[in-house]
Amino acid sequence: MGKLYIISAKPAGNLSVSLLFNDNTKQVVNIGDFIRRHPHPQYNKYLDEALFESFTLEDGNIVWGDDWDMIFPVEDLHSGVIS
Repeated sequence: MGKLYIISAKPAGNLSVSLLFNDNTKQVVNIGDFIRRHPHPQYNKYLDEALFESFTLEDGNIVWGDDWDMIFPVEDLHSGVIS
């Protein structure tokens, strides 16, 4: 298989996202846990559920903010564990 990428992302509640990858893997990832473990002004604003849900899909990855304030390696999201 070629490059791994996200083809669909939907809010899953409680600062989590439901992701579908091009290999048909489905994963629910809690991003809120990462934000709380790594407090930073750039990330903390996404503890607001409405702002959190404003993510977009760009180049096969899920991103937050116009300047990609927050982004994670697709492989980590695929495994369901972000560090």
